[in-house]
Amino acid sequence: MADPRSSFYRRVLGSLLAEGVIEPGMSVLVSCGGSADRDALAGAGFTDVTITNVDSGGDDGALAPFAWERQDAEDLTYADGSFDVAIVSAGLHHCRSPHRALLELYRVARVAAIALESRDSSLMRLAVRFGAVDDYELAAVAAHGLAAGGVANTSTPNFVYRWTEREVEKTIASYAPHARHRLRYLREFELPEVLTKAARGPRGVLLRTLGPLAGLVAGVLPSQANLFAFAIEKPRVPQDLQAWMASATEPDERVIGSRYAIDR
Repeated sequence: MADPRSSFYRRVLGSLLAEGVIEPGMSVLVSCGGSADRDALAGAGFTDVTITNVDSGGDDGALAPFAWERQDAEDLTYADGSFDVAIVSAGLHHCRSPHRALLELYRVARVAAIALESRDSSLMRLAVRFGAVDDYELAAVAAHGLAAGGVANTSTPNFVYRWTEREVEKTIASYAPHARHRLRYLREFELPEVLTKAARGPRGVLLRTLGPLAGLVAGVLPSQANLFAFAIEKPRVPQDLQAWMASATEPDERVIGSRYAIDR
C-alpha cells in the first residue's frame, strides 16, 4: 500500500530546495524513518543521509545507499548540530512525547529541522467526532498484523497527535527563547489510502463518500488541510538574537535595565 504522504513529502522537499532553505549536498538525519524517506530524499538528490528508527527495518541493507542506525527519536545519541538537516515524516505522533522528539531533531540540526505530520483543525475534530477518523491509530496496527505500528512501534495503538502552527511556535520558543526563528508551513489535503481501502462497513462508505468534499473544503480553507509540514530554521547568531540578549547565553543589561530595575 502506498505511503499516503509520499507525494506531499516530495513537494515539501521541492519547495524548501527552491527557497534555498536546504540543499542536496547537506547531511541529513531522518528519525522514525524507512523506505518512504529513502525514496523521497534520493529523488530530491540527497546523498549524505542517515535513516534511523527503533525497529530493525534497515538492518538488512534495505535502505541502501543511505546509512542506517537504530535510534530512539526521543533520545538521540548524536551531539548538538551533528547534521545539517533533521527530518521526520509521520513519526512524531508515534512517540510517547512528540514534543521531545521534535526538540531532539531541532537539537541535532545545524540548519533546519523539518517535520511532516497531521494538522489539528475543526474539520479533523469533526471527522473524529463522527467516527470518520480515529483519535488512536488502529489502522496502522492493523496494517502491521497487530504486532507493531503503534506507540514507539509497539502493538499498542498510539494517540494521533495533531499539530497547529501556534503549537510549533510555542514549542520552539520555549526550548530556544534566546533567538527569533524563521518558520515555514506547508499544508495539503490528502485522504490516506490506508483509511479508504481498509475501513469496513458504514465507516468505509462514509470516508469514500465525504473524502472529496473534505478536499474541496481544505482547498478553499487551507487551515482545514490534514497534511501539515513545518520547517524550523536554526537561528543565526548574533543577527537572530532577541533584542534583550547580548549573546546566546547572556541577557543584555542595557535593554532589560531600561524596562526593569535590576536587583543585584
